[in-house]
Amino acid sequence: MDETAHGKSLLGDFLSGRRAQLKPADVGLPDYGDRRRVPGLRREELAQLAGVSVAYYTRLEQGLSLNASPQVLDALATALRLDDEERRHLHTLSGDPRQSRRRLPAERVTAAIRQLVDAFGDSPVVVVGRRSDVLMWNRPGHALFAGHLAPDSPDQAATRPNTARLIFLDAHTRDLYVDWPRKARDVVGKLRQAVGEYPHDPHLASLIGELTMRSPQFATLWAEHRVRAWGMTEYRMRHPMVGELDVLQHSLPVPQGQGIRVVVTTAAPGSASQAALQLLNQTLQPATGMSATARFVPPVHP
Repeated sequence: MDETAHGKSLLGDFLSGRRAQLKPADVGLPDYGDRRRVPGLRREELAQLAGVSVAYYTRLEQGLSLNASPQVLDALATALRLDDEERRHLHTLSGDPRQSRRRLPAERVTAAIRQLVDAFGDSPVVVVGRRSDVLMWNRPGHALFAGHLAPDSPDQAATRPNTARLIFLDAHTRDLYVDWPRKARDVVGKLRQAVGEYPHDPHLASLIGELTMRSPQFATLWAEHRVRAWGMTEYRMRHPMVGELDVLQHSLPVPQGQGIRVVVTTAAPGSASQAALQLLNQTLQPATGMSATARFVPPVHP
């Protein structure tokens, strides 16, 4: 399959997947019960709602029509009842396929990123790449999220931790989140966004294939075609050393980082959760003569 066809199959899969999740009653159409042979809306029904011809919409789903206009995409987004992030994702999937063929830069933890991580002091920090690989963490970040893993595991490019893989395949990480299904949906939604932005990244495609085969929960969520934005999200965690705590995870994009993000975890000032984070930090042995991140700086990999 050439790259253009591959890129457009992502658009078709998204359209058909979201169409299947809409019931006629959701959009004020009659439901014919057992006479309905497809889940969700028919193509002609969605085309009618969006104000486009059935033939044109069919070509979009089949990947035979390129570069749909922004007006058509907005009409489809409205008909599919997409939220703002999903609407942007739809536009991304329909973008110029030549853009997606650009060579992806190496994911590097630069000196500027290390300085930024150090500036957060004792706050847990994890730096993740466009595929959600852990590129580095500071000592509090390692202790909060992955104390059962070797501290230097992000140093090994071929086997470094991946947050999506941990959420679905690692029992320790699954137990960290009181509402694991919500965290799982967020992780899958962010991977959906990444696939839209980097549709020809073979390592990302390999990760999606692995998780689909190894985790039925992932496969089910992936088929829903939901998109989640990076930003600020609140979770309740259940840490084996300090118990339950409510935290905010802030995702900060690195300028010109091509998908690299610095994820900082905080708790409300004066709260029991902040006290729990402080207690966790007190359990860490200080690295004499080193900053919190200095001993975990990964090498640069091509």
